[in-house]
Amino acid sequence: MAVCTGNICRSALAEYVLRDALEKAGLGDQVQVTSSGISDEEEGRPMDPRMAAIARSLNLDPSAHRARPMPHSAWETQDLFLAADLNHLRTLRRWAPTPELRGKIRLLRSFDPASVALTEEQQGMADPWYGGQQDFELTRDQVLASIPGVVDHLMATLKGTHLNSSGPGITRIHSSRLRRH
Repeated sequence: MAVCTGNICRSALAEYVLRDALEKAGLGDQVQVTSSGISDEEEGRPMDPRMAAIARSLNLDPSAHRARPMPHSAWETQDLFLAADLNHLRTLRRWAPTPELRGKIRLLRSFDPASVALTEEQQGMADPWYGGQQDFELTRDQVLASIPGVVDHLMATLKGTHLNSSGPGITRIHSSRLRRH
């Protein structure tokens, strides 16, 4: 689950880019990607028009997107939370009901090979909503640089689970969520 503040810019774009990348990697039928906000202030609104234009420039159709706050049930249904910035990371860590769940929270840019050497404080993405076109383009670039690492992580997780699972295999990942039956 990609998470930002209102779910109209960063997490929304990450959701669509990740979904597309997983489709192209042949994991679309195994993975369902979602996004949400830590706030309900934008609930029900479409993707910010400036970010929607960025999505369309990537041949993605964001018209179905509607912002939603993170449901409490996400803790029971998600295996990976991709926080857009340090504030989201800290908020999600505070909200996580168990230490195990806190371990499932990562900054999105921690999957960008160029950001690995950066500290958590440096890996956050600034909110483009307050800026101009260049800020939306920077967000696009940061999301695009991070998504291949997320896909690799999910592929490795799937492969590792299939190889190491003593019970029935994975039936699907919900926004990086492994479901076993």
